[in-house]
Amino acid sequence: MFDAMTKRYGQGGSGSSGLHLSGHPLSQRTIKNPISCTGVGLHSGVKVTMTLKPAPADSGIVFKRIDIAGGGAVIPARWDCVDDTRLCTGVSAQGAQVRTIEHLMAALAGSRIDNLVIEITGPEVPVMDGSAHPFVFLIDCAGVVEQAAPRKAIRVLRSIKLQDGDREVSLEPDDGFSVDLSIDFASSAIRRQEMRIELSSSAFRSEVSRARTFGLEQEVAALRAAGLAKGGSLDNAVVIGADNKILNEEGLRYDDEFVRHKVLDAVGDLYLAGYPILGRFQGCCSGHAMNNLLLRALFSDPTAYRIETLCETLVVPPARSEVAPARFAAAIA
Repeated sequence: MFDAMTKRYGQGGSGSSGLHLSGHPLSQRTIKNPISCTGVGLHSGVKVTMTLKPAPADSGIVFKRIDIAGGGAVIPARWDCVDDTRLCTGVSAQGAQVRTIEHLMAALAGSRIDNLVIEITGPEVPVMDGSAHPFVFLIDCAGVVEQAAPRKAIRVLRSIKLQDGDREVSLEPDDGFSVDLSIDFASSAIRRQEMRIELSSSAFRSEVSRARTFGLEQEVAALRAAGLAKGGSLDNAVVIGADNKILNEEGLRYDDEFVRHKVLDAVGDLYLAGYPILGRFQGCCSGHAMNNLLLRALFSDPTAYRIETLCETLVVPPARSEVAPARFAAAIA
């Protein structure tokens, strides 16, 4: 199986080298067994238990607040249910909300999970270690099964761009899913960082999934006064001190962990499209709010996208005559 070296193509798609012929449709996936975890919410500080459960084909990803009377409110993990983008992404429906879903959504995207019920006993996904890695581990432990329904994707057909001052986001047509993102902070511990990556499942796991959320020590009091970061600690976030030093004893997991975490956030936010995206995401100093506004702009224009089936491909190398089968890695968000 070719992974980070190749792209996935939609029906009738073609790459930049060789001839790519559509083969059998790829299958949707869910987890094999239910699995649970317990932790605190990053912003609420509330202890919650979350259980991932298999779901039928074509049902998508939904949250279920089982702590609410009457059997629990069901909240689709979808762009048009987003109602909170203050330092996280939150969704709501039926009078209930679940916040800080982006790290879990990124893990589901990177693990190619299409259908899932997420039962939760509180208003926020547990932060775990501040990255997507613990959720990837949970999915691996639960196991993954293919379902008797074709996997679909959203192909970007033309450029969609948004700008707000020096912040920009865009989606451009592409045959796979890639992210080109930059950040710029006054702190000398961060400064300007950039990352460009074509995101296959394996690339997400190795290059992005372990990057943790981060913040500045001098901002903590103001955040908590605003009802945010009540569950934040050195166990679940990278904290930068007043002297621009990393306060976490173990230091950084990547030299550029900050921009990698922003890539992780974007992957999770964009998976709220409901299907993986075939396109190139570009962001400059963007965040959850602009990521969601970008999806809203995309779906407001029916000429800017189409939904198509993802297929296996046969690759004919340009300098060789034989046809080589290849099961392409997932376009994950």
